[in-house]
Amino acid sequence: MTQTAGKVATNESEALFARARALLPGGVSSPVRAFKAVGGTPLFIKKGAGCRIEDEDGNRYVDWCQSWGPLALGHAHPRVVRAVAEAAANGTSFGAPTRAEVELAALVQELHPAVERLRFVSSGTEAVMSAVRVARGFTRRDLIVKFDGCYHGHADYLLVKAGSGLATLGTPDSAGVPAPIAGTTAVLPLADEGALRDFMRERGREVAAVIIEPVPANAGLLLQEPSFLAALREETTIAGSLLIFDEVITGFRLGPGGATAHYGIRPDLVTFGKVIGGGLPVGAYGGRADVMALVAPEGPVYQAGTLSGNPVAMAAGRAALEALMDGGWATLEARAAATEAALRPIVEAAPVPARLVRLGSILWIVFQRDAPRAFSAVDGVAAKRLFPRFHRALLDRGVYFPPSAYEVFFASTAHDDAAIAQTARALREGLSAATP
Repeated sequence: MTQTAGKVATNESEALFARARALLPGGVSSPVRAFKAVGGTPLFIKKGAGCRIEDEDGNRYVDWCQSWGPLALGHAHPRVVRAVAEAAANGTSFGAPTRAEVELAALVQELHPAVERLRFVSSGTEAVMSAVRVARGFTRRDLIVKFDGCYHGHADYLLVKAGSGLATLGTPDSAGVPAPIAGTTAVLPLADEGALRDFMRERGREVAAVIIEPVPANAGLLLQEPSFLAALREETTIAGSLLIFDEVITGFRLGPGGATAHYGIRPDLVTFGKVIGGGLPVGAYGGRADVMALVAPEGPVYQAGTLSGNPVAMAAGRAALEALMDGGWATLEARAAATEAALRPIVEAAPVPARLVRLGSILWIVFQRDAPRAFSAVDGVAAKRLFPRFHRALLDRGVYFPPSAYEVFFASTAHDDAAIAQTARALREGLSAATP
């Protein structure tokens, strides 16, 4: 069924959540899914097609989460589904090399200007963890520099001031991370070129790598000045450190070259996930050939994975990238621009302070008038006070946003005019509902 405005029935989701809480910590397999920041019961999703999903109660929603970013083509895209079915029919895993991983690797190398060689893994976290290990092996240094609010997966040494998940739960770090391990990471403020240069001039020779989301999108969409990213490239080069771009979100969402091509700044290493799996669990890291030559079995930096280069995931990723190459990126930008054109006037006229931020197909509504560039500039009080009512109002009107004020939302090629119009209507009423 398709619901109208008014509280939707979620009896099946509630029953499933009750069962799940007895089986899974918090009833979920990833924390932010628990709806802890927005209240109510998380929706258990039954199926999706295009830009729409349906929950176990039969409620249908325009989905702007898109599995947190991988689905640039929307749910169950025919090319991806066909590729998955054909690959699975030949076997789901071999633990051996396949043609599929060679072909996807060649596509990634062709499209992304920073990739000379790469290695597939099974998640973005694993990609970042491996890239950091390679950087330490290459430089023979231990210290990693990250930025406040950037999230790079849940490796111990990177769960320090790490974006949406921790911010949503109200904790700056994670329990279970030994202090000596956390101490191998230095955290600098985003968008502060002076702080960066001072730190690198003082301690740059200790730094193995500086890692950043070139488009920070895990604590809101915190767009950086190109000059700040250029300063990163300059300072790491002077210090003999490596620059790692975490493009798990932006890789192949911002076009074929991701944020690297968008800003024209080439990192030494880059990490991927999301889009290159076409909706299946995939990650990859790559970059300079001389750095990647350290990866085992060619070099001394060990990294392995039974499901790395999984043939079904490789087929899905290749199908997704080929669809994007066949006009998909142009469509994606057009759909995102149409979304912005429909939503921005509503956000700007809202009865509460709000701002729409967009880069490519990544969008964010922040409850303040200015567009922050640093996590410290995000009005967390307003987010906590206004976002839960806003989120619930959208759900009641058939629009699914990520359940955190700090999370971005994603357009896909499947977001048609009807979906955008429905979202615009829901947004206008949702922003009014958020008024204290």
